[in-house]
Amino acid sequence: MERRKVRGHYEELASEYDEHWVYGSHYVPWMAGQITEALELGPSDRIADVGSGTGLFAREVADQLQPCSPILCIDPSEAMLSQLGTQPPAGLMAIVASAEDIAEGRTRLPYEQLDAMWLKESVHHVADPERTLRGLADRLALGGRMLVVMLPTTIQYPLFKAALARFEELQPDPAVIEGYLRSAGLEASVRFVEHELRISRDKYLGMVRARYMSLLSTFSDSEIEEGIDEMKVAHPENELVFPDRFAFVLARRRGQST
Repeated sequence: MERRKVRGHYEELASEYDEHWVYGSHYVPWMAGQITEALELGPSDRIADVGSGTGLFAREVADQLQPCSPILCIDPSEAMLSQLGTQPPAGLMAIVASAEDIAEGRTRLPYEQLDAMWLKESVHHVADPERTLRGLADRLALGGRMLVVMLPTTIQYPLFKAALARFEELQPDPAVIEGYLRSAGLEASVRFVEHELRISRDKYLGMVRARYMSLLSTFSDSEIEEGIDEMKVAHPENELVFPDRFAFVLARRRGQST
């Protein structure tokens, strides 16, 4: 998917993004807790959420962590970051930039180095992930951690068949991302976490119609409607229950910060 189209997709979705991503009241706190635990975040860490969108997860991490320095919410979409408000909540700082801008040094950060950063479901939008991850790794302090949160190569979402097939065609392999991080000189590993989602069928169909996943923006309006008709037949139940499984690719720069 072209980056220009990706950016346009998120510009259009910005005002409704949080609504489409909050599957239920437990989802965001659960994911934020998983990120905090995996990165071993502490209040004194200098932290960045790269590809933060509206700051949905960074906001929750900040609430849980109460960081001494603001978490950097980095995203190329001004419309997405504008959902933080003209004055971002305490513990957050908005920075309009892409992952490539940070990796290549085109955008300077308020922190000389970072102790921790995460990329949640954004690495597949990066044109050259190996080069970009290497550049991001260079921004880490000694002992700094990077977490790439991504879907595995297959998912069990109740989507229509063509969407699932296209997802498998486009989704990067977490093992490949792990290899890129190792090549960047980091210690890296992959583990999987899973959360059960329960959502009303009507709400989920509305999310699909709104193209809540960037993948869905590759389908025309008529293809989306045909897909929704297919989903209605396959899932007559009022509540959809399915696993949301993520690969957590965790990397660390050797050494200890001073």
